[in-house]
Amino acid sequence: MRGALAELGAVADLIDAVAVEAACARILGARRVMLYGCGREGLMMRAFAMRLYHLGVAVSMQGDLAAPPLGVGDLFFVACGPGELSTVTALAGVARAAGAGVLMVTAEGSGASLALADQVLVIPAQTMASDLGARDVRGKSVLPMGSLFEGAMFLVFEIMVLRLRDMKGEPAEAMRARHTNME
Repeated sequence: MRGALAELGAVADLIDAVAVEAACARILGARRVMLYGCGREGLMMRAFAMRLYHLGVAVSMQGDLAAPPLGVGDLFFVACGPGELSTVTALAGVARAAGAGVLMVTAEGSGASLALADQVLVIPAQTMASDLGARDVRGKSVLPMGSLFEGAMFLVFEIMVLRLRDMKGEPAEAMRARHTNME
């Protein structure tokens, strides 16, 4: 456990606070925000979508039956850990063609999918795509596959929630009032 926590701390030390702040500003400046991610990255995006809803942001997940169409003034916020995923490339292209902005969270600094982003938030951590083969300066995580990136996503998103709450002037009581009563 301590090894994994140390790795998360090392990733946190490498995250660009200015990029996090810019991502928060993009979210608050959007008319609507739609999130997407594959696999476990998608689960982290769902967790973030829930908190955005608690903050009063007009938010949806791509693929949900009630997801609205995107257009000008909207933001497509997508996870693309390895920098290239065919579904991400396709969906980001659709969002851009509709006039929406594209924000991507990734572990990589480049990739075909990232070329479609207006803004990129880098969380430099091992992903499923980088856990085998040649190692980079980050080394190999004690956690399996993409768990380090996914765990770091959760932490970054929770810090973003705190920052967004402050930027909106949203009291914790208002967030709690938006929590479902259907549990």
